[in-house]
Amino acid sequence: MTVTSALLGFFLGFAFGVGCALAVMYSIYMGGYRAAVRESVMTPPPERLAQARAKALEKQDPAS
Repeated sequence: MTVTSALLGFFLGFAFGVGCALAVMYSIYMGGYRAAVRESVMTPPPERLAQARAKALEKQDPAS
């Protein structure tokens, strides 16, 4: 009985705990990804996106 309880607790804690955490992280990632794609095709682009692009280009090619 003790081994069965331990295995059941391990399964519920590990499988469901990690599975739920991964599901939450995936949904947050996909929500951010969708928002980034949506903002990248907006005309005109949001000010924050334009600033981030300028900063990325500045880091990529500091000579220009």
